[in-house]
Amino acid sequence: MTFDLEAAYAELQPHFQGRARRSEPLARHGTFGVGGPADLWVTLKTADELIRLVHLCAERLWPLLLVGNGTNILYADAGERGIVARIALDKYSIEDHGDGTALMIAEAGVSWPRLLNELAEQGWGGLEFGPGIPGTLGGGVISNAGAHNSELGSVLEWVEVMDARGSSLAHNENEVSVPVLRRYMHSEIDLGYRQSRFRAGRHIAFDAQGYPIKPPRGLIEPAEIIVQLAVRLHRDDPQKLKAIIEEYKQHRKRTQPPQQSAGSVFKNPPGDFAGRLIEQAGMKGMIHGKAQISQRHANFIVNLGGASAADVVALIIEARKRVHAQFGVDLELEVELRGEWGTGTGTPS
Repeated sequence: MTFDLEAAYAELQPHFQGRARRSEPLARHGTFGVGGPADLWVTLKTADELIRLVHLCAERLWPLLLVGNGTNILYADAGERGIVARIALDKYSIEDHGDGTALMIAEAGVSWPRLLNELAEQGWGGLEFGPGIPGTLGGGVISNAGAHNSELGSVLEWVEVMDARGSSLAHNENEVSVPVLRRYMHSEIDLGYRQSRFRAGRHIAFDAQGYPIKPPRGLIEPAEIIVQLAVRLHRDDPQKLKAIIEEYKQHRKRTQPPQQSAGSVFKNPPGDFAGRLIEQAGMKGMIHGKAQISQRHANFIVNLGGASAADVVALIIEARKRVHAQFGVDLELEVELRGEWGTGTGTPS
């Protein structure tokens, strides 16, 4: 079925008003600052809006891509067809157990940096390792985000998702499957280093020429959409927590580049660091177009101003090739590719 942009806009705009926009540049919604237009962009502020939109797209067979803050996404220069919806659900509550522990129930779009300061002020510890993680809690679950030898999985109790896997397999009106809410406990999430069950189908392979191959996508992507999660907290001294957060913030300023980027480009290989390997391969500071492998940290690619997705991919390809040639290591992407990608060009295939 062909996506009818005008019909979708006409149906969604009365509810979302200015939060539904046609031909929205994705460069505005990713920290790389690159990417072409989304056919239709929608900002979701409540769980009800999210659930209703997923159901509607399943019924209408409208392609739907759900995203967070775009902190680890590389959008294609050709943009994304269908609907791109940002999950901006940002409410949370704390269930105090009265014994120095608590359970925080947070919506997927809660911003990690904002949350840490509020928790520290209230004397709740558990997430203070993450001031350098710029994304949302929902995004943090997907990649099991971490820093300073800690990770979200260590305090995660459960996640609640909108399961649209059946809908993503549908190809016509006779195959529509209604999305359902589902809860996964910690042991069911398959957490590992920058890994969870929600990232299992997102692995980026590379072809024989070294070009990244974006995984095939279903009607609704991701097929399991994180709606809310529960995190264990513990009582701690507010001043101590604030000091830890400030220390980690300063560490980030010293070690990470100030320009636009999407954080670490590659996962660290076992027993080593991707940045060290890239630097040893002579890539630190290399420029392609308006993108550069950071002079401060070689596992960051930065936008010098006006970079294209194709510029970024060119550096990714070259870094992988050089590291493989010199060290025999195949670096695995940590950033995710979204949009209409061709072979190494950022244009439609």
